[in-house]
Amino acid sequence: MSTAIEQARELFSSEIVTNAISRDVQLPYGAGTAVLITLDNGHDHTKPNTFGPGGLMSLDAAIEAARARTDIVAVAVTGKPFIFAVGADLTGVPALQNREQAHAIGKLGHDVFRKLGELDVPTFALVNGAAMGGGVEVALHCTYRTVSSGVPAFALPEAFLGLVPGWGGTYLLPNLIGAEKALKLIVDNPLAQNKMIKGKQVFEMGIADAIFEPADFVEESLRWAAKVVKGDVEVERPEVDKGEAWDNAVNMARFVVEGKLHGAAPAPARAIELVAEAKNRTRDEGFAAEDDALADLIMSEELKSGLYAFDLVQKRAKRPAGAPDKQLARKVTKVGVVGAGLMAGQLALLFARRLDVPVVMTDLDQERLDKGVAYVHGEVDKLLKKGRVSQDKANRLKGLVSGSLTKDAFSDADFVIEAVFEKMEVKQQVFAEVEAVVSPEAILATNTSSLSINEMAAKLQHPERVVGFHFFNPVAVLPLLEIIRGEKTDDAALATAFATAKKLKKTAVLCKDAPAFVVNRLLTLFMGEVLAAVEEGTEPEVADRAVAPLGLPMSPLMLLQLVGPAVALHVSETLHEAFPERFAVSQQLAEVVKAGKTQIFAPDLTIDPEVKELLSGGTNPSEESAILDRALRALAREVRIMLDEGVVAEPADIDLCLITGAGWPFHTGGITPYLDRSGVSEAVNGKPFHEGALKAL
Repeated sequence: MSTAIEQARELFSSEIVTNAISRDVQLPYGAGTAVLITLDNGHDHTKPNTFGPGGLMSLDAAIEAARARTDIVAVAVTGKPFIFAVGADLTGVPALQNREQAHAIGKLGHDVFRKLGELDVPTFALVNGAAMGGGVEVALHCTYRTVSSGVPAFALPEAFLGLVPGWGGTYLLPNLIGAEKALKLIVDNPLAQNKMIKGKQVFEMGIADAIFEPADFVEESLRWAAKVVKGDVEVERPEVDKGEAWDNAVNMARFVVEGKLHGAAPAPARAIELVAEAKNRTRDEGFAAEDDALADLIMSEELKSGLYAFDLVQKRAKRPAGAPDKQLARKVTKVGVVGAGLMAGQLALLFARRLDVPVVMTDLDQERLDKGVAYVHGEVDKLLKKGRVSQDKANRLKGLVSGSLTKDAFSDADFVIEAVFEKMEVKQQVFAEVEAVVSPEAILATNTSSLSINEMAAKLQHPERVVGFHFFNPVAVLPLLEIIRGEKTDDAALATAFATAKKLKKTAVLCKDAPAFVVNRLLTLFMGEVLAAVEEGTEPEVADRAVAPLGLPMSPLMLLQLVGPAVALHVSETLHEAFPERFAVSQQLAEVVKAGKTQIFAPDLTIDPEVKELLSGGTNPSEESAILDRALRALAREVRIMLDEGVVAEPADIDLCLITGAGWPFHTGGITPYLDRSGVSEAVNGKPFHEGALKAL
């Protein structure tokens, strides 16, 4: 074992070793004896199998033991119940000290996994459960693959974190199913908020050669393997097109990644190049190139930020800072939703699906109410059509959601959330009307995006049960839920809010009652700096393009269109009223709203000529680099102020909010790591947000 590997093993001292446990099985039909290797770290499904140095060495020993035998006809690899393997153990990666150690980890994975494809007998991967990263690559090295139809998640998420599938993925997968489908898994899905595929899709894409039901998956897979060994089943795979189709797929991937990231993150581009070269490289050349890529990327700042972001969503999101004892939470058996608009409809559907309790919507007239309930029912029909719910479940969901013109329908509700017009007096009136009919213990939640929880609750008899419950649009997609504690909100109300958020499968972050809370406050500031540059005379296209180096999911003006100019103007006015010295109100944006413009861009994605005319004026244009710098400086200043004010507990909470509520990519780590590594934090505040290594907890 090399010195670099020995050093790396020491850095992975906390590794939960995934052992490779071998046993002999007699294949049916008289096919002979096979060795079945089961990957098992000794824990239940909450701690999935991973591969660190110890796990790799255990698998290596099992493969070598099988290689030494002359009495076997096959080797099969499967996982413990519900889990195949979910990739590399990343716990020790931040501690790797040099490129040599990083290179050694990459080469060790190749040296072990490739043996599965180089034995004298055929090898079979029996993918029984979740498979990601290195788990997928173990399967790819085998001669044949079966997959369970119950596999809930199958993915190569490395580019999402700042790596590449570096244990054979970028070479073996495109040579198995072609460059286009491979790049979908290697690049497209990771950049689409780490999208996963299921067992059926694994088979349909040609990654697996056979698919079986979960109940007797291993037994059926071994039956199929026996037929393959005996020659009764011949696996036919379509020939991979290594001509123009391969090159076209690579070029399209380059175009899409450049459009999304603008060179901001190196990993996706590196992965594409590895796939491009996999067409002509030998296996040895392909694996060596992956080793080099891993060695470079493991030592990159983007990976450090990516692992920090991963830690945020995997750990901190599950243990929200400041959440009260969950034992204080009250039971929620019925939910009321005030309003029947689009947001209210999304909320009603979410509560019905996740809580499985009756949800009643109210509005001012029957037409709007009927439209809101019809929207929910229509969305349920879409879920049914996609196979996301059964017919029985669809019928039940429709039955759970109803409408009423009177708030008396809330009399037995435990949790009532308002989603009405963003105006303080309207929300105060709504809460007064609701309080008159609900029990004293019922929670009153507001989905306000910027208004004061304290002011909203000030005139109520029981202000202690009012809590902010701010969702992000689209509700079904974005995980973040900002939970806002007012000055008089009690622990029972707050605990109920957090317990409800957990059942809704949302990432809850506790915020102080401060204007626009976290995400909208920072995005409004960010967008405001871009609009200020436009107001000063910068071409809108130039200002919009200026922040491209961040690799954000959409440009500021595209975000403005998504939010809606009127909503963005309202939030900016709220923040200007609170902090006039830091938040300006764009007069040009006000003109856009006054003109009734809701779309910033024309259908061809150029800026609408009439909107551009409204955004014209000014004689002092700025360069793109200057606009980015001013925006980052403004963010660094505001984040420090927010932390000093106690809006959230830690910089990690701000990063978690931006990642899960605004879709900021993992390679940024949110905002604070980016500000630190670009030197902006220190330049503006005199010190970085993070001292030493990035840590989420």
